[in-house]
Amino acid sequence: MNDRVAIRKLPSGVPGFDEVLGGGIPEFSLNLIAGGPGCGKTTLGHQIMFANASAERKAVYFSIIGESPIKMLRYQQQYAFFDAAKIGDGSVRFIHLGEQALEGGLSKVLETISEEIERSNPGIVVVDSFRAIVRGTLAARPGGQMELTDFMQRLALALTSYEATTFLIGEYDEGEHDSAVFTVADGLVWLSQPIDRNSVVRKLQVVKMRGQGQIPGLHTARISDSGYSIFPRLLEPPEIAAERPLSHRVRTGIPGLDGLMDGGIPKGYSVLVTGPSGSGKTVLSNRFIVEGASRGEHGVVAVFEKRPNDYLQTTPHGEEFERLVREKKLEVLYLRPLDLSIDETLLELRHAVQRLGAKRAVIDSLSGLELALAPTFRADFRESIYRMMGALTGLGVTVMATVELADSYVDLRFSPQGIAFLTDAIIIQRYIEIDGQLRRAMAVAKLRASQHSKDLHEYEIGPDGGIVLGQVLKGYQGLLTGSPARSGDRDVP
Repeated sequence: MNDRVAIRKLPSGVPGFDEVLGGGIPEFSLNLIAGGPGCGKTTLGHQIMFANASAERKAVYFSIIGESPIKMLRYQQQYAFFDAAKIGDGSVRFIHLGEQALEGGLSKVLETISEEIERSNPGIVVVDSFRAIVRGTLAARPGGQMELTDFMQRLALALTSYEATTFLIGEYDEGEHDSAVFTVADGLVWLSQPIDRNSVVRKLQVVKMRGQGQIPGLHTARISDSGYSIFPRLLEPPEIAAERPLSHRVRTGIPGLDGLMDGGIPKGYSVLVTGPSGSGKTVLSNRFIVEGASRGEHGVVAVFEKRPNDYLQTTPHGEEFERLVREKKLEVLYLRPLDLSIDETLLELRHAVQRLGAKRAVIDSLSGLELALAPTFRADFRESIYRMMGALTGLGVTVMATVELADSYVDLRFSPQGIAFLTDAIIIQRYIEIDGQLRRAMAVAKLRASQHSKDLHEYEIGPDGGIVLGQVLKGYQGLLTGSPARSGDRDVP
């Protein structure tokens, strides 16, 4: 027979989880949610259960040796996913099996679970903490492993025959495996919260999920008032084809700068604005956003060093930004937790772009983003920036990112940590000293597949928050070396 039976999938109700799983939770599957203490196993189990429980698909939550339902619900009711009405109408039921586990062991637990499933015919079954009874059995008597294997096989048969989607919640240490449990389970989800210096980051891995292609690797997660959220390590293919016709140019809003780039930034490019503190990187990126708004192109600004209110009060275009925010033409994202992950950042940016239909995005700054990341993610900073730029430009967005770079007069660098090659264009801002005065200079250092000026221009930041590009700095040599000289002269002017 060539006919295939389609596997129906249940939505997990956990942001990002369905994408990681490969489309959702296979109906009637037996799944193990494992991990160490405090990593969110019970919260994840509750969130999935409440998302799928209904009058037609009832859910039963069995707790064994662990917290009683009353104590458990005291904390779980704080989450947004908790729905007391589903408990009141019988869509969700909690049954404590502590007495059966202590008196009769696995056989009594299995008997009680089977009787309840046969009586209520639930569509969702959760057993928590499954690991507690397993450890008790193995430690209590010889042959405990054989009893565990028999219990798992009988439990899997009973749950499958009654067509219930099941979740076994177990406390396991990293690298610990129970062959009987891991073999019988159709899906295995591993939760962890490793410590890196003073930072703790929650992570989730779908070790296996039979019958579908999950996204491999470790995915960062967070528990908030809303519940458990997952930030997939890999995103879906870009919704918009990554064609970037050079004929379509995006204006920067800086008179003269577009001319240096043969008419502007090619649409869908990523641009790095690099320079020392106070050189005007934020001013340039602000003008880029304001110019876009004047052309009907909505924008998103991600900030990492100041809260949105502080940012709007200190930026030269604060009043314009506030108006654009009120008109839903601009969204300012503040992303500053010290345990931030690049995937969480990218997901927030993508959602903001999709909400506004934004065509321009500013990341201010990559230096602040690096500081906001948890230490465990800083080692892969370059790879993370590569994925971020690719994902945003793949959405049809032109991206401008600022980065702090101290002036160096012994070498010519465009970015810290060698990230300059990851962007399509580079605009450099530098301080130079001429005739005993500190001046600013700007140049376009790179513009892929397009002609651009090689000239170094002096510029000023005007009182209105605009950048005024001056004349080409001709007649000098060594302006970027810290020892400039007039052409033909050896002496410093």
